[in-house]
Amino acid sequence: MKENIKVIFVPGNGGDGNTSYGWFSYLKSELEKLGVQVISPIYPDGNLARAEQWLPFLESLDVDQNTILIGHSSGAIASMRYAENHKILGSVLVSTYYTDLNLELERISNYFNEPFNWRAIKNNQKWIIQFNSTNDHFIPISEARFVQDKLGTDYHELLEGHFQQELFPELLEAIKKYI
Repeated sequence: MKENIKVIFVPGNGGDGNTSYGWFSYLKSELEKLGVQVISPIYPDGNLARAEQWLPFLESLDVDQNTILIGHSSGAIASMRYAENHKILGSVLVSTYYTDLNLELERISNYFNEPFNWRAIKNNQKWIIQFNSTNDHFIPISEARFVQDKLGTDYHELLEGHFQQELFPELLEAIKKYI
């Protein structure tokens, strides 16, 4: 099964659209050792991560039913929005949330203009893994728990801040269960 799986990284905003920072590099290396194809693109509009640019960009990467989206922060939001209208294999949501957090940068991303279609997000993929932190200085844990309740994710709650560390073995082990 691993030979047909494609992983696409979806970063958070403010990072120039780059997916080579922190644990993304570690995870890319480890997944490739398992025979998984990993796409680590540079996204347009990286500082704002607006839906009108990121969702079509994901489509241009040929996301399909053998694709896993791994999103961090606003990249997790983009992954959920993408899954509302597209079938994928699964997703990994790291530091996810469901409101604009009363932040202008989140408001202008246009991911929060409409309510999430939780049923479609869940039904358009076989599984969802979620990692959130109780001491994340950006995302209140109540946001994460709400998403978990709505999607029935394989939920992991750690003490990792906003998950900006270099290594993330817990995430690798969680993905291995599904591939």
